[in-house]
Amino acid sequence: MPRLSDSMTEGTILTWLKADGDAVAEGDELVEIETDKATMTYESPAAGVLTIVAEAGETLAVGAVMARAGAGTVAAAQSVAAEETSAPEERGAQAENVVVAPEVVTPVAVTPVARRLAREHGVDLAALSGSGPRGRITRADVAAAAGISIPAPAAGLMARAPAPDHTRAPALPPARPRAGAGAGNGVAETLGLTRIQQVIVQRMDEARDTVPDFQVQTEVAMDRILTMRDELKAAGAGAVPSLNDFVVRAGALALRDHPLANGSFRDGRIELHAHINVGIAVAAEGALIVPTIRDADQRSLAEIAAESRRLAERVRDGSVTPTELSEGTFTVSNLGMFGMTAIVPVINVPQAAILGVGAVRPVLGRDDDGAIVDRHLMTLTLTCDHRILYGADAARFLAAINDLLEHPLRLLV
Repeated sequence: MPRLSDSMTEGTILTWLKADGDAVAEGDELVEIETDKATMTYESPAAGVLTIVAEAGETLAVGAVMARAGAGTVAAAQSVAAEETSAPEERGAQAENVVVAPEVVTPVAVTPVARRLAREHGVDLAALSGSGPRGRITRADVAAAAGISIPAPAAGLMARAPAPDHTRAPALPPARPRAGAGAGNGVAETLGLTRIQQVIVQRMDEARDTVPDFQVQTEVAMDRILTMRDELKAAGAGAVPSLNDFVVRAGALALRDHPLANGSFRDGRIELHAHINVGIAVAAEGALIVPTIRDADQRSLAEIAAESRRLAERVRDGSVTPTELSEGTFTVSNLGMFGMTAIVPVINVPQAAILGVGAVRPVLGRDDDGAIVDRHLMTLTLTCDHRILYGADAARFLAAINDLLEHPLRLLV
């Protein structure tokens, strides 16, 4: 079992992509593994004939044996490769004396989620052209081929909340079994947890039991940013940064002047990080994944926007890598796209703080002359580890973010 993330201690084998006895080459996609952060496809580190030791569904500690492709089997794999690359006339001359090995087909690059969806709907992956990075087949490609519609999970990128439509009835949640139906004990359904969900539970318990946290909250006037975004759209500026991109940029710049908020508590000491790596919480299937925008304070607003979109897409199609999920020093969690006015987030241990972002909402206010005007406010909630940040530290840091967002030209420099 390989270590596929910096915090991984064990992994669950989801699917073997090669069968027991198959010849594999170095670099072949071998197995799908569910880690503490995501589902990863692991490539074979060696050539040989595969001997599976641990079956799909088993959870193994890092370093435990999953399969073998020992030195004694490498020659068999090489003979298969040689048979495939030999000249046609040479193969014909040997046909009477050689049993030809089955054809080795180069595996199609497919995300784990897409592969499972293809199995469920009987889609032939070999007939598809991938739209993902380097031609990788994504969940959307399989869904299109199967003629099904799958709503994309929220990507953690906040957009301006649409005005409510009071002419339409609210959407009803999916019907669920009546409590006690069939079970007789009041339980309608029991849902098992994936490996990722188990780790999330473990970390939430750890944060609750070990972190003395507190929250500070502020409201930000977002009118200037909304006007700026409208002007960028009207000017045909291409990909316009989302509101969340502005928040990430403001948070990264504020962290420069407030290094305690970019710290961690480990072994009774406070560690101040040399880099400002901002994690963005992305809703995935059955989990919350936090990819990292590295050196966010060194990136322009446009660069942050491009990187956040790239990472969110990789989370959605299951191709995000352990490196892209590691070494975060601060986190932004946004529920504004769901219309929530505020969120009180749980600290991502061992980070010092996490910023919760609510929806932009219209309100009535007064300008400097006392006239009643329309305003657009957004609630920011900072959850802090009290061992690292005190109330005044947190208030000054959040005030710095507020000031940057209310004077957005500074975010463009």
